[in-house]
Amino acid sequence: MHIPVLLKESLDLLIKEEGGIYVDCTVGLGGHAKGILEKDRYAYIVGIDKDPQALKMAEENLRKFEGRYSLYHADFSDLDKVLYKEGIREVDGFLFDLGVSMLQLKSPRGFSFQRDEPLDMRMNPQDKKTAYQVVNTYSERELTRIFKEYGEEPYAEKIAKAIVIQRSKEPVKTTGELIKIILSVTPKRRGKIHPATRVFQAIRIEVNEELKSLEIALEKTPKFLKKGGRLVVISFHSLEDRIVKNFFRRHIDTFKILTKKPIRPTMEELRKNPSSRSAKLRAGERI
Repeated sequence: MHIPVLLKESLDLLIKEEGGIYVDCTVGLGGHAKGILEKDRYAYIVGIDKDPQALKMAEENLRKFEGRYSLYHADFSDLDKVLYKEGIREVDGFLFDLGVSMLQLKSPRGFSFQRDEPLDMRMNPQDKKTAYQVVNTYSERELTRIFKEYGEEPYAEKIAKAIVIQRSKEPVKTTGELIKIILSVTPKRRGKIHPATRVFQAIRIEVNEELKSLEIALEKTPKFLKKGGRLVVISFHSLEDRIVKNFFRRHIDTFKILTKKPIRPTMEELRKNPSSRSAKLRAGERI
């Protein structure tokens, strides 16, 4: 079971009174949704996720709350379409947990650099763009750009050039092959971070258009949030956090900021769930 990050903190900020309608925009395996339904016995959840495998598990995990939730296979950038389909025009809160789940990391879709798997990285297997396509068809300039912008990778140019040279001989087919290329042009030791971490992050973001979807989704939330409704976002890297912070800055007349500084996991949570270490929570209230 995926451990929901900053669960207590997110629920305390999200829920103001009983009987709310909440949109879990990244329902995943249902950890946060379950917490909401347990804390507010009259709450109703609209859960969205682009990973159909995760939705199946969420259905199992939320089964005892039957009648109090609905699940949709969609990108959260289409949250407006989902709500219109539900016949909902106003909600009490939106929750975004932007982390990659353990289900995805352990699936044979190439999200993890700890196993040799096909280059896929699609959260939604129905999407056309794959990591294989990015690695083998993007120009050296395009690869350099995404490694820099999405991965903040200091060796972006060297890695992009090495990929292009290698694929001219034969396509790069697996995560293992990609890691070998990265290791061939970067220092072996880079602190606690594996040398492939930033490149894998960048490719995953590109494949799933994560930052673009986040920007679109956030801009759609004010239309549906009722006065006093809450928007809670948990991000896991600086690019996501910057988008959230800038969104609240742009909408200073629409939201009261509830988190002057982002909320971070406690030492106790870090001990129980080390993968939460980079989480940052920001929240705002519709005014």
